[in-house]
Amino acid sequence: MSSLRRWAGIVRSLVIYWRPGRQKALRQLYAPFIVPGELVFDVGAHVGDRTAAFADLGARVVALEPNPALLPWLRRFAGRRRDVTIVDEAVGAEEGRARLALSEATPTLSTMASEWRERIVRDNPTFRGARWDRSVEVVVTTLDHLIGRFGEPSFCKIDVEGHEAAVLEGLSRPLAAVSFEFVAGTTDVAVACVRRLEALGDYDFNVVAGEGRDFVHEEWMDADEVEGWLDAGAGGVSSGDVYARRSER
Repeated sequence: MSSLRRWAGIVRSLVIYWRPGRQKALRQLYAPFIVPGELVFDVGAHVGDRTAAFADLGARVVALEPNPALLPWLRRFAGRRRDVTIVDEAVGAEEGRARLALSEATPTLSTMASEWRERIVRDNPTFRGARWDRSVEVVVTTLDHLIGRFGEPSFCKIDVEGHEAAVLEGLSRPLAAVSFEFVAGTTDVAVACVRRLEALGDYDFNVVAGEGRDFVHEEWMDADEVEGWLDAGAGGVSSGDVYARRSER
């Protein structure tokens, strides 16, 4: 039964993230952030849909995914592209090892953030049926270590189910552009990400709801404005991504 549930979860992810037309939409979304030939980090690459979009826009991509069930699909759908490097490690505040909780029915929810798991099921109706079946030990690296190994990325996408702030704690320099997930019920994690980035440099912020491709706000916001938006309930959006770019102010 566990094996069947795992396969069903993987198929569900493939259908959602590799549906027809999605790659074109992702390329349109990310084109303003991607400079051909420059480096991108995809932290939490899952089944490689965004990794592929980055690569097809001409970026050199380092894709990080510690979930062993997803790695074969990441390699198959994105790893064969030119200039894609797959690293089967998690990213956190410090190097070491940690437990990754796996959700076989919804593998996109695999996480190292134990408190986030409890809160998301309780406080966000969209995730009320989520469950985590088992855990595996994974190697944890940091953004600073990755920069030392591969170079500084011009864009870093982070989608690690409640562990985003910990990922940014492992970064000691400002990057040109970053995105990180937010989820209703745990928006304090996204607020912590905003504050961490602001400690490193001046940024402007915008938001994409869910799996959309359009920014929610016509004008980019400063840190106080995006924190206020998140604290006020994120406009009723269940989940999405905050985008941060270095400010010209």
